[in-house]
Amino acid sequence: MPSRSLYALLAVPTLVAGVYDPRSDLEAGRYLKALGEAEAQLRSDPGNALAWAAKSQALTALQRFGEGLAAAEKALALAPRLAEALLARGLARAGIALQQRNFGSLRNASSALEDLEEATRADPRLGTGWMSLALAYQQLPGLLGGSTRKALACAESLRKVLPARGDLLQGMVLALDGRWPEAEPCFGRALAQAPADAEIVYGYLDALGNRTTRKQLGAAEQQRRLALEARRLLPPVRTCARAVEAVADALLDAGQPEEAWGIAQAALPQADAPSLVRLQLGKLAARSGLHREEGLAYLDQALREPLEGGSGGYPSAHTRRGQILRDLGRKAEARAAAEAALKLDPKHRGARELLANLQTP
Repeated sequence: MPSRSLYALLAVPTLVAGVYDPRSDLEAGRYLKALGEAEAQLRSDPGNALAWAAKSQALTALQRFGEGLAAAEKALALAPRLAEALLARGLARAGIALQQRNFGSLRNASSALEDLEEATRADPRLGTGWMSLALAYQQLPGLLGGSTRKALACAESLRKVLPARGDLLQGMVLALDGRWPEAEPCFGRALAQAPADAEIVYGYLDALGNRTTRKQLGAAEQQRRLALEARRLLPPVRTCARAVEAVADALLDAGQPEEAWGIAQAALPQADAPSLVRLQLGKLAARSGLHREEGLAYLDQALREPLEGGSGGYPSAHTRRGQILRDLGRKAEARAAAEAALKLDPKHRGARELLANLQTP
């Protein structure tokens, strides 16, 4: 499941000029705003299927998967063929499957795949559906119907709706398949068409920095490229939290933690989602060992306020906080932070590793 939603412009019969349309906020990752407006719509009209679908997608992005699934079911009860509602249920089911991480998750993964397939049949111009379906096909085992061939076909369908996003998706699929020489030109085309698209910047830098790409480029060349590309891509997206996160991660992986910290800190006052930047600053402090007290303060603030979706949410914030507290020698507080993360996500890998580390003499 993608960390944020990618919405195409849809021609749904209920959407006309002046009528509630949550697509632009969801596409831009403004999930808290989308959630608030969906709830306002539902207070005045509980039968608004589109509002239930938007609420579901926002809740899923905020990792509130059970609530997201319930909202999607309400949307489908009102409008069984609404593409956004089918997509919403598929995303919620995929989130539950990822959170379960057991044999029972296969059922939810299979159901999610069916919903995503049905959503794209209901509206072939549903950009988010093609993106989500392609990544599901690429990452699910063959016994559930996944394959690289199917994922690439989704990228071709997305290209007809949003050319730059179609090139992005093709690059992501090829990179996941270990085919970096083929993936790189796809990312190049996407960036040439939309250099200020934060999702494209994120997808490219994430693929450039993954382990599969490292095996093909070598560690030294990968680090060189990450630093070069992060600096090149930053100017048009320096106020986009999602892109700033990608740039900072790339610089951190390239061995430039101070530069990463400086870029994230400079972005904070103007960022479109400051909570994500605060979480990123905490992540940088936890991973690099630099600016620990400042990183801890940023995480404390993020946990006191609504946290935008897309970067691990509250479990990750608690885990990063615990890692910093551990490194500061405050083990009891670190343990409490790990337990807080596990209360929200009992199978959170980072929190479980932190707790096990703290219990080791």
